[in-house]
Amino acid sequence: MKTNPPFELVVREHGPAVLRMCTALLRPGPDAQDAWSETFLAALRAYPGLEPGANVQAWLITIARRKAIDSLRSRHPVPVDSLPETAVPIDGFGPDGWFDHAGLLDALGSLTELQRRVIGYHYLLGFPYAEIPEFLGGSAASLRRAAADGIKSLRKLLDVSEEER
Repeated sequence: MKTNPPFELVVREHGPAVLRMCTALLRPGPDAQDAWSETFLAALRAYPGLEPGANVQAWLITIARRKAIDSLRSRHPVPVDSLPETAVPIDGFGPDGWFDHAGLLDALGSLTELQRRVIGYHYLLGFPYAEIPEFLGGSAASLRRAAADGIKSLRKLLDVSEEER
């Protein structure tokens, strides 16, 4: 009879992927770290009921995504008396300079939702194409094609030369 590994090993093995997911959705910082912690607290409670042989990483990524979305939903704008005199430049994700590539967000916005999601799961989270259909449906071959088309479009839109690749 197959059993699940001790939870401590699960955290050690899958913690970095969960943190990448939380960071991708919430940006680096306390919110991403809180979502990571909440993910593993929720997973610890549910882990005894997880079927042996289940895809633990996919299960954890699903929990992390939901925790990150909960965090985003709980944010409320804080009213201020007056606006700053000069606007804060937004190059990438924000004024903190976390990710500063002009045009990348616009280029990503021009991709189909499927292309963005496959690229995220494969390139950001490190899932092999064979496992991505568990999240998105379809076949590994069709998802690989969608990612290739998306990357090709990004390179074209961002004018990435052969040397820069």
